[in-house]
Amino acid sequence: MHIKISEVANLPSRFGDFKVKAFKEGQKEHLVIYTDNLSEVPTVRVHSECLTGDAIGSLKCDCRDQLEFALSLASKNNGMVIYLRQEGRNIGLLNKINAYALQDKGFNTIEANHQLGFRADERTYEMVTYILHHFGIKKIKLLTNNPDKINSISDIEIVERVPIIMASNKHNEAYLNTKKDEMGHLI
Repeated sequence: MHIKISEVANLPSRFGDFKVKAFKEGQKEHLVIYTDNLSEVPTVRVHSECLTGDAIGSLKCDCRDQLEFALSLASKNNGMVIYLRQEGRNIGLLNKINAYALQDKGFNTIEANHQLGFRADERTYEMVTYILHHFGIKKIKLLTNNPDKINSISDIEIVERVPIIMASNKHNEAYLNTKKDEMGHLI
């Protein structure tokens, strides 16, 4: 795996003061947002890109709420957010919008992905292990509800899974239930 790594830059934000470093893997550029004094066992959020949620504030998911919670927690507890460029569970923005259109017709998130020829979740997490090794991190508290993330991080001890439960709304309640009931998310 050939990875290009950026310099470190300061990133003051409304959540606190962070450092940032980018990792380029092929055509994907991932971002690591972290505090200057990382804890010995930092709380780490692995967050996959969600343009509609993270940037636009879509109510169809809980992605923005999870990201903002994770950034706030990272700032307070000297932690890290690994922002992976895997839009739409790694099916890309165009296919994600097509999946949204299918959801508008009554398909759930998994059924919509299947209709488009994709698995329920196409994401991978090898980059997470690479990034944690780069930072010399051997143990983490993983901020997630997704068992796939827990099971895919190798060579790093997960000393604790920290749940990230956000309030639902009328637009994402069925989506969250599908993640819990059919994808095994620990909600």
